[in-house]
Amino acid sequence: MNLIKIIEEKTKLEKNIIENIIKLLDDGCTIPFIARYRKDYTNSATDEQLRNFEDIYEYSKKLINRKEEIKEILKERGFLDDKILKDIEASETLTSLEDIYSLFKEKKSSRTLKAIENGLEPMANIIQSMKYTKDECFNKAKQFLNKEILTEEDAINGAKDIIAQRYADDIKSKEIIRNSINNWGNLEISAAKEFKKDGLYSSFENTNEKLKYIKSHRILAILRAVNENELKIKIEIDEKNILENIKKYKIPNFAENSSEFVFDAYKDGLKRLLLPSLKKEAISNLKERAESEAIELFGKNLKELLQTAPLLNQVILGVDPGYKTGCKLAVIDENGLYLDSEVIYPTKPREDFINSKKAVLELINKYKITAIAIGNGTASRETAIFIDNLIKEEKLDLSYAIVSEIGASVYSASKIASQEYPNLDVTIRGAISIAQRLRDPMAALVKIDPKSLGIGQYQHDVNQKELAKKLENTTIDLVNKVGVDLNSASYKLLSFVSGISEKLAQNIVEYREKINNFKTKSQLLKVKGLGAKSYEQSVGFLRIKDGDTILDNTAIHPEDYEISLKLQKNYKLDEIKDFEEVANDLNTTSIKIKDIVNELLKPGYDVRFEFNQVKFANDILDINDLKEGFVLNGIVRNITDFGAFIDIGLKNDALLHISQISQKRVSHPSEVLSINQNLENLKVISVDLEKQRVGLSLK
Repeated sequence: MNLIKIIEEKTKLEKNIIENIIKLLDDGCTIPFIARYRKDYTNSATDEQLRNFEDIYEYSKKLINRKEEIKEILKERGFLDDKILKDIEASETLTSLEDIYSLFKEKKSSRTLKAIENGLEPMANIIQSMKYTKDECFNKAKQFLNKEILTEEDAINGAKDIIAQRYADDIKSKEIIRNSINNWGNLEISAAKEFKKDGLYSSFENTNEKLKYIKSHRILAILRAVNENELKIKIEIDEKNILENIKKYKIPNFAENSSEFVFDAYKDGLKRLLLPSLKKEAISNLKERAESEAIELFGKNLKELLQTAPLLNQVILGVDPGYKTGCKLAVIDENGLYLDSEVIYPTKPREDFINSKKAVLELINKYKITAIAIGNGTASRETAIFIDNLIKEEKLDLSYAIVSEIGASVYSASKIASQEYPNLDVTIRGAISIAQRLRDPMAALVKIDPKSLGIGQYQHDVNQKELAKKLENTTIDLVNKVGVDLNSASYKLLSFVSGISEKLAQNIVEYREKINNFKTKSQLLKVKGLGAKSYEQSVGFLRIKDGDTILDNTAIHPEDYEISLKLQKNYKLDEIKDFEEVANDLNTTSIKIKDIVNELLKPGYDVRFEFNQVKFANDILDINDLKEGFVLNGIVRNITDFGAFIDIGLKNDALLHISQISQKRVSHPSEVLSINQNLENLKVISVDLEKQRVGLSLK
């Protein structure tokens, strides 16, 4: 089966679409570029569909290459006949392919090897035919005696070892047992040497979970506990039922009583060889499934976080709250450039409200500040109350919002922050980051390792290479969907643009400083290292707000500028009804015309949501003020399989368990919740002062 045919079966796409996408990928086109500018070739496939296609494409290539490797090996060893060839070609997964190949690998069982070396394969054939009685088998065993095989019983046992291996290698038997484990197997969990009775994993002790239904977060927690030697696990399956089926389906009615030897061998093959390997495989598959789901959830959370609405054209005061060290303030202008900083002490132990108020007002008046971003960490609540009172007392025309500051300290001490603000203290960099998160969350957050953003579950327990790939692809796809301001973007943000490497992004920033901002996208071609291919792949995703032409502030690709100009000249864009007719007139496609018209009608359009201010109740200062029954507002900060963590203005986020999200059944919290979603009427249902935990409900 060829590559196109395999992908056709897995994706259900038409052959010509598959060929088009493969050609585009092989030509070095990026997924965002293909999704946005080659819709005519892909039947308007989205970036998510194209990512899925890319995974299938890569897997299918691996499958085909492995098939060729195995065929070559078996051919050289003289094992490749028509039946084996047919089985190899029919394999649709690497697992089924390796099952076939395992038949020809050197046997790992020393007992099997020893029996074969002692010439007992013919004896195994005699027994496995089940045409003879036990006595006849013992009689035939005499001809196999030698210096290693001293008795007829030794010969029978050696032959049984070979039959056991044959059963364990049988592809159909292997698949039946594999399916039985996956569908009916149970994971038994018990305490290990380092188990702590009141520890993190105490609820797992002596539990039993069906493999088919165990949740991803539980799998990852259990496997972490196993690594820490707190828990031990084993898979249990109804072996009695399997053995009954072996008797029923693999021992024919006509069989002589030598079939007991065969059954014993099958039983041995099942327990000693097949079940241990398949149980190990099942645990590996469990881990893989859990990792895959966790990575997928992490990607979804990151996407929602990065597409949080920006607050543009505002001068913003960033506030990094604190107690003893005070609240660090930093001002950024409409373009995100740092202007000034200060430190105030409105919280305990000083509670210097007078001087703090004076300092904030001076900054507001001096820089015409229109919005305030307050970090949600230590002392956030008290700081928010101080700012809220200040706004009311002075009747200021500005708003404030609480933003997540997780990862701000990581950024503050990073190489990127040092390059951007080499002469500023790390604490001021943190306040700048908080302000930037309100102004343009995506631009600020791409500078931080996604694993430091607190938006996943068990991120350190999953495949790090796959996690990094998922997070990078998620960021790339969203950055390109939103578009990037060429004249204000950091090199880090530019490095996520289609076709632009980190080094090339740095070259762009250097050239931008040299020419004092870009006036037209064509100037990119003068950037060192930026060739025709990079230009083609990147230029459509870049924006110039005050450039020489409106087209440079849109997602219209320069290859379509001529069509765009004709559209503007010959048509009233908002009155176009028949896109097909216009497309025919301009010798292009209706898909392209629709995209161009949308861009021309809304130059500089940002797909992210509108800014949403969050207000908290002012009477809750810390967890000790909370009581069951209180009703609060909050923001969704993280979504996991078992619920969501909600920022209610305390140091620790509260848990909204999946069972408390809705009166209706919810399969996963992400069905109804999203990162940074504002929630009202959250009811406090539990307060654990010792563990500093709060439970919430929306019911």
